[in-house]
Amino acid sequence: MEPSVIRLSHCQKDIFCFSVPEQCPSCGDELRGSRLQEAPISLPSPFTNGHKSSCCLLIAPAHDNHTSDFNGTSDLHTGISNTKGVVYNYTQNGVQKEQRGWERCINIPLVRPDMFHLLAQWDQYLERFSEGPMWDPVWHRFHEDDHNCFSFCLQFLNTVLTVEGCSSLSKEDFTRCFILPRMKRVSKYTTLVQHIEKHQFYMVDRPQAAEPSS
Repeated sequence: MEPSVIRLSHCQKDIFCFSVPEQCPSCGDELRGSRLQEAPISLPSPFTNGHKSSCCLLIAPAHDNHTSDFNGTSDLHTGISNTKGVVYNYTQNGVQKEQRGWERCINIPLVRPDMFHLLAQWDQYLERFSEGPMWDPVWHRFHEDDHNCFSFCLQFLNTVLTVEGCSSLSKEDFTRCFILPRMKRVSKYTTLVQHIEKHQFYMVDRPQAAEPSS
């Protein structure tokens, strides 16, 4: 289980760690049992259980990524969840419908909770789209560059957008607006966790509050 990162403040420092240390790593004052400037805050993890995330684009380490890591160099895999958390994803063997294996991934919600009409038809849209001949390996072969798991997800999303009377998204636009911001957050979080695992804490100066203008 991934450790939870907490942030606490002391002597004008923000200290990130897995548990409150006995002493402040900056000034040496005792911390446990003492009054901190602010209560420790638990940082939300950027990872989620894809099988508990309905109607989302999911990003997870590829099945052959043995480290199950998001390090910026390892292969990643994408899928679309239905309303029950079943993940539809395209592989060399065609479309897979998986109820496990996506327990640690990045999720990008695709449907607002108030879009009741779309939620009611989402599973039907996804099932019908996944049965199309272009995802059948007999008719179309998987290609790493232009007919892959991300192609499946983006084309499904654009199919839904067309049905809803909206403009489709290019691969570049979708990547820039939705994928990259989340990947940057994951990169910062994993770098922070790795630093804490190695050094027990990470410490930065607290930003100075702006003085009120006279």
